[in-house]
Amino acid sequence: MLICNAIICDIHGNRQEDVRIENGVITQIGSNLSDDESIDASGCYLMPGLVDTNVRLKDLQLNGKNLETLSCEALSGGVSTVVLSGEMIGRVDNEITLEFVQKHQLHNGGAKIECSISALNEEGNLSNIALLLKKGGKALYTRTISDYNLIMRMAQYLKMSNKPLFYLAQDKSLNESGVMSDGEVATSLGLPGIPAISEVVNVAAMIEIAREYEITIIFKSITEPRSVKLIAQARSEGVKVECEVSLHHLLHSDEACRGFDTDAKINPPLINESKRKLLITALQNGEIHTLTALHQPNSDVYKDITFYDASYGTTSIGEYLPLCYTNLVKSGIIDMSTLSRLTSYAPAVQIGINIPKVAVGEKANFIVFNPNESFTVGHHHSLYKEESLSGRVIMAVQGDEITRF
Repeated sequence: MLICNAIICDIHGNRQEDVRIENGVITQIGSNLSDDESIDASGCYLMPGLVDTNVRLKDLQLNGKNLETLSCEALSGGVSTVVLSGEMIGRVDNEITLEFVQKHQLHNGGAKIECSISALNEEGNLSNIALLLKKGGKALYTRTISDYNLIMRMAQYLKMSNKPLFYLAQDKSLNESGVMSDGEVATSLGLPGIPAISEVVNVAAMIEIAREYEITIIFKSITEPRSVKLIAQARSEGVKVECEVSLHHLLHSDEACRGFDTDAKINPPLINESKRKLLITALQNGEIHTLTALHQPNSDVYKDITFYDASYGTTSIGEYLPLCYTNLVKSGIIDMSTLSRLTSYAPAVQIGINIPKVAVGEKANFIVFNPNESFTVGHHHSLYKEESLSGRVIMAVQGDEITRF
């Protein structure tokens, strides 16, 4: 099969060439190639499949149906690999659950599903970290833990396995009573707020753990500009820490919560407009290393209720690449090559999987994205409902499997 006239886009930039695929492998890249089976992709981007390492299942329920649904939605949004968060009902803290996920990780016409390992089991004790990471867990996951003895033991396991820690910096004692970011909007709505220090103080503490034990910590869904600066400073000193930010926190502020819109109730909560703009600047400065769709869909029964009682989360992975293209690339904030680094190359490196490449000799793992198409987000529980987006994923090639949308 030959894909002609596509704009190949990766971390090395953009160039227009033809790509030949034989038996699921890229065998030739060049100009004016010919083949009996060819697809004209003029004006379309051909780019490595996206990798999202911070994904949750519907209602946090781990079951076969939710895994299959997630897989198909992800690929339609340009994501070829997803990594499940450690936060699930049916958490991956034992060998049986890990094997269940691995048994359901491949779906025709869908993204590959990997998972992170929950550091703690339901009783609050350390899970069998060494075994689960050895058997295929891509990272260890935890929220803030107040017991530093447990944290140091986790660090020792990570040092042994050379795997990263996915860390959601949230102080439970400060977060339990709040439902959105502390500030003017929370006050005007009469809703309890979560102070910024809940994140910042725990980022600062875990940077020192990374420094002491020389482990890699990926801070998940960072929202506070101060946290971004702390991570950037530590990196300049040689500490192995990285900053992930969700697309939602770049595109929307806590103003989206006005009217008690439960689709704007996400975790971590949306921040104020001035902080949002600082995150955009940090993105442009290279202080943000990976992006996530922070996909966490919920059933109507958990969203069509009061803001205070509603579950956290919004659906977004099915529109991930169009959302990025419309709001970050088309608006001039970053270019497509930078987007590929943030959403494909960097997260793949973090979890130690084969880096998706468009190169001769590599297994075909790419998507074709038409930036000239447009559509309106129709999902009634999306933060982006009724928004018009530019671009659509029209094809995904994964080895010898071709999926058209």
